[in-house]
Amino acid sequence: MFKNSFYIGKKKIGKNCKTYFIADIASNHDGSLSKAKDLIFLAAKAGADAAKFQNFTGKTLINDKIFKKIGSIAHQSEWSGSVFEVYDRNKTPIEWTEELKKTCKKAGIEYFTSPYDLNLIKKLNQYVAVWKVGSGDITWHESISIMSKTKKPIILATGASNFDEVKKAVGIIKNKNKKLVLMQCNTNYTASEKNFKFINLNVLKTYKKNFPNVVLGLSDHTPGHSTVLGAIALGAKVVEKHFTNKNSLGGPDHKFSMNPASWKEMVLRSRELEDSLGKSKKIVEKNENETVKLQRRAIYLNRDLKKGSIIKKKFLVFLRPCPSKGIPPYSYKKILNKKTKKNLSNYSPINLDDVK
Repeated sequence: MFKNSFYIGKKKIGKNCKTYFIADIASNHDGSLSKAKDLIFLAAKAGADAAKFQNFTGKTLINDKIFKKIGSIAHQSEWSGSVFEVYDRNKTPIEWTEELKKTCKKAGIEYFTSPYDLNLIKKLNQYVAVWKVGSGDITWHESISIMSKTKKPIILATGASNFDEVKKAVGIIKNKNKKLVLMQCNTNYTASEKNFKFINLNVLKTYKKNFPNVVLGLSDHTPGHSTVLGAIALGAKVVEKHFTNKNSLGGPDHKFSMNPASWKEMVLRSRELEDSLGKSKKIVEKNENETVKLQRRAIYLNRDLKKGSIIKKKFLVFLRPCPSKGIPPYSYKKILNKKTKKNLSNYSPINLDDVK
């Protein structure tokens, strides 16, 4: 059984916790350590809880020969250079790790990464409190297994995969690790508004049903934050989106990323939603106490009645407001055919103490 809450660094995530926001800086540093550090501070200021990077090289990720044969397709068709060249040019060097870790600590957020090389897992282990498995590696079970054995939380993205593939990956993690964030994801990186119909947030319901206690999440590449709000409403506790300082820049990830202003807006609206979701028990809330009196109807008389008069229904009207001792309309039979104990005036409220 997975744990329904656990810590990533010093922050608890999961059940009864606020949404945990991951700024995936990825390759948006454009090959500059200085820019990577600036993005960390910008993400922290905008409300991110963690800054995530991706460690790879062209040689450990891309088969250049095959990609040259098939050419650039999908979102990669807009890249300036071959797939191999773009990945290799925008890699996050392992030599940056210690500095990125220190910068995140200074900014007050968590540092972690997705290692796209088995050798990197061992090298990076001392620097991270959590691992992220990208959607593209959901079938690389050896990598998932090695990360799971570290006993650190695993964040598993499930874009471009079917349920059987998700189930196999989750099974590998479950045998070694009880701390899992399972993320619904769609891996179309074009930033097109047409992609909303392919996000399938209701998959989160499937994950909740089939993997009890697992912490739900969303890894998202759509513009804006509507999908994020929907995911939170469905129970997601971790959200990952790419982060840049400027969407018009030419790198591979800038176009579909959030910027400081849109990220801040996303977090603000998400916190409002979390407050709005509240409890499942239906009660009269303390900020409604006055409106109970103002908006509910009570029983009033539509004429003067002398002491000893018999109450008839035709003497009654149901109007706002409802005094503290007022009788609600559904209880009018409690006073029918009873005698008044005193003189009562037209449009005065009537209560149970007024009759016998």
